[in-house]
Amino acid sequence: MRRKITTALALSFMLATAAAAEPPPARKPPAKVTFHKAPSEESAAAREKRLKRECKGRPNAGACLGHTSR
Repeated sequence: MRRKITTALALSFMLATAAAAEPPPARKPPAKVTFHKAPSEESAAAREKRLKRECKGRPNAGACLGHTSR
């Protein structure tokens, strides 16, 4: 009798762990992100002029990389 109870408990444990081992459902891919330019954002030409003006005398330091020789 004790062996039947032990066998039944072992089988129920195995079934419970098998059910828990199923992989989770696939996740939805993240939504596409779009970036909108702010109206106060400087244009590319304005940025070039500013960097050329601000980077005088700072040879290739940080944001000035490549703007000192122009």
